Amino acid sequence: MTELLTAAQMRAIEQAAIESGEVTGLELMERAGRGVVEAIFEEWPELATTSHRAAVLCGPGNNGGDGFVVARLLKDWGWEVEVFLYGNAEKLPPDARVNYERWAEMGAVLPLDHEGFPFPHHRHFDVVCDALFGTGLTRPVEGEAARVLGSIRGSIWPYERSLREPERLVAIDIPTSLCSDSGHVLDSGKYPLAHFRADLTVSFHAAKLGHVLFDGPELTGKLVVKGIGLETRWTTRTDRVRTAWADMDRVEKETYFHKFSHGHALILSGGSGKGGAGRLAARGALRIGAGLVTVGCTPGALQENAARLDAVMLSPVRDAATLDVILQDDRINALCLGPGMGLDRARDLVPVALGAGRSVVLDADALTTFADAPQVLFGMLHDKCVLTPHAGEFARLFPDIAEKLSAKPTTGPAYSKVDATREAAARAGCVVLFKGADTVIADPSGRCAINSAAYDRAAPWLATAGAGDVLAGFITGLLARGFSPMQAAETGAWLHVECALSFGPGLIAEDLPEEVPKVLQKLGL
Repeated sequence: MTELLTAAQMRAIEQAAIESGEVTGLELMERAGRGVVEAIFEEWPELATTSHRAAVLCGPGNNGGDGFVVARLLKDWGWEVEVFLYGNAEKLPPDARVNYERWAEMGAVLPLDHEGFPFPHHRHFDVVCDALFGTGLTRPVEGEAARVLGSIRGSIWPYERSLREPERLVAIDIPTSLCSDSGHVLDSGKYPLAHFRADLTVSFHAAKLGHVLFDGPELTGKLVVKGIGLETRWTTRTDRVRTAWADMDRVEKETYFHKFSHGHALILSGGSGKGGAGRLAARGALRIGAGLVTVGCTPGALQENAARLDAVMLSPVRDAATLDVILQDDRINALCLGPGMGLDRARDLVPVALGAGRSVVLDADALTTFADAPQVLFGMLHDKCVLTPHAGEFARLFPDIAEKLSAKPTTGPAYSKVDATREAAARAGCVVLFKGADTVIADPSGRCAINSAAYDRAAPWLATAGAGDVLAGFITGLLARGFSPMQAAETGAWLHVECALSFGPGLIAEDLPEEVPKVLQKLGL
C-alpha cells in the first residue's frame, strides 16, 4: 500500500519540510534533478556509456528549475544539451532562478518557440525532457509552448508508438497538460495535440493521482518515483488516497474452524439460460474463501445450475416472499444480487435483501433496475452494502456526478474519478467501487483507494465478459468471511487483478477463480 498525492498535498509536504529546516528548496530541486538523471540511465543504460544529445524544455516555475538541474548534470556527464525556456527568466521563482543562472554559466538558454525548436525532434536529440509545468498546471497550455508540444506529437502522429523510430521522451514529475489530480488532459480545444506523451515519467516522493487515473497511464509511459529525502507525512484520513491492497492477514483462513465460521454467501441469480453470471460470482465467492455458497435461482433454472455446480449449493428462490423465508437462516451473512438476474427480478428481490440487514453486494441488474428512481435505492441502502458499477451503471445511478466527470476540463485541478466516487459513496451511504482499469473505491467518510491495473499491473485481457461477475463474487465471499465493506472491496479488487496477471493473455472469466489458489500460494498463504 502506498499513498497517492494531489498537487496541493505534495506542495504542503515540501513546504512543511522547508519550514521545519529539514531541507531547503534548492536541495529538493537538486535531488529531483539527480533523480531524473538516475532514472534515465537506469531505463536506458546505454546512454550512460558515451555522450548523447538532449533537449530540456523548461517552464516558468520550479518544474523548470528541476529541468535546469537535469541539463547541468547531463552536461557534466559529457552530453550536448540544449535548453529551451518558456517564459521570462527574470520572473522565475528564486530557487529556479538560481539553477537558471548555474546553467547559464555552462550553456545558452534558447527561447522556446516553434521556429527555433528543431523538428523532427528524434532526429536531433536522443532525449527530450519536459520540465515545462509539472504538477502545478491549472490551465491548458497555449502559445509557443502549445505549438512545440503539438509539433512533438504531430511528428509521430498518427503512427502507432511501436512503429516509430526509437526515441526517449522524459517527463519531470508529470507530463505537461496532464492534470495531476484527475488524469484528464487540460484542453481548451485550440491546441488538441498540446500535451506531452512520455516514454518515462520521473516523479518525486510519491505518485500523484493523475498518474493512475483516466489518461494518466497512457501519457505517463513508465512511471518511476524517486525519493528526495522527505519524511513520510500522511494526509488526514478523509483526504488520503492510497493504492488498494489485499488484507492478507485476513485472507488466510484460521485453523480449527468449521465451514460456517467462514460465512455463508447467497448469490441470487436469474432464470433458465441466464445463470452463467451467477455461477461465476458463486465460484468467485467460494474460491476466495467463503465457507458455503448457495445460488438462489428461479425454480425453472435448478436443473441447468445443478448440471454445472458441485461444491456450490442450490436453492429455488421464486420471488421476494421465498427469499424472505430463506433469510430466516441467520447463518447466511452475505448476499450478491445483480449478475444475470434480470431487471424485474432484481427490483423484486433487492428490497428484501437490503431489509435483512446483511452484507450485500449490488451489481449489474440490481443497479440498473433503479436507474429511473435511484433515490428509492439509496433510501434502502445501509453501511454493510457495496455497489460495484461500471461507467454506464454509475451514470445511470449518479447522472449529475457522471456529467461533471465527463465534462471537458479546461481548468485544474479537474474533477476526478476520486471526487466522483467519494461523492457517490456519500450520497449512497455505503461503499462504492467504481470499476475500470483505474478502479476507485470509497466509503461515505471519504476514505478512498485506487486499484490501478496500469504500468506493471496492466492486465488488458481482464476486459472480458463475466470478469465483473467474478469480482462481485470475490467481494461477497470476503464479506461472508467477516471483512468490512471497504476491506472486502479493496482486497477483492486487488486479488482480481492479481489473478488476471497470474493467468495472462487468453484469460476468460472462468479462469479467474481458478487462479486464486496460485495467487495465494505465491503470497505465502
